Amino acid sequence: MSPSRGSLFSVIASEVSSCSLCPRLVSWRGQVASEKKAAHRDEIYWGRPVPGFGDPRATVLIVGLAPAAHGGNRTGRVFTGDRSGDWLFRALHRAGFANRPESIARDDGLELRGAYVTAAVKCAPPGNKPTPVERDTCLPFLRREMVGLTDVRVVVALGGFAYQVVARELEVRPAPRFGHMVEVIAPSGVTILCSFHPSQQNTFTGRLTERDFDAVFTRARDLVTLH
Repeated sequence: MSPSRGSLFSVIASEVSSCSLCPRLVSWRGQVASEKKAAHRDEIYWGRPVPGFGDPRATVLIVGLAPAAHGGNRTGRVFTGDRSGDWLFRALHRAGFANRPESIARDDGLELRGAYVTAAVKCAPPGNKPTPVERDTCLPFLRREMVGLTDVRVVVALGGFAYQVVARELEVRPAPRFGHMVEVIAPSGVTILCSFHPSQQNTFTGRLTERDFDAVFTRARDLVTLH
């Protein structure tokens, strides 16, 4: 990691974690952190916005919707400590983007190689549904991450919400309809690769299988090689 690039992402992370621009999200994330989930009642929740993390020289950027109330909002690292993250990091590990197949805490030794993971909205929203105003208020953070990740060639959009945000940010107009494994080449030459989100709504119903999810990151790896 170059010092300049590393310091850039440290600054972004610091500013993300101290943001309080959206009153509804501030209230909700604090309520969740105070009331907690029975399984985590002895833990101290993060209870703040959650910055992205990973390799500053990533060639693949993964964008989700928002931190989970008892996942990233608890652990302080996006996709860490929830079932969606279990799926994501297993798939990244199998594709060679992560040094281990699980992530349970910020200091668990997980390292991403060639990949960076973030969310379109940095705070856990009620019902996993940010408002359009909350989405747009948070967008500058994602924009700064994307600008700083100068080596990215593929953006994996986890779910339709992330896809719409990424497509708009990369000036894809009109954006083709979202679908699993849909590929869209942005004017910049970056490929947006769509995937169903690894939420329980999709994984428990079989809409998304591990084989389907592995195919996304195998394809991402191949696309990077082709660039």
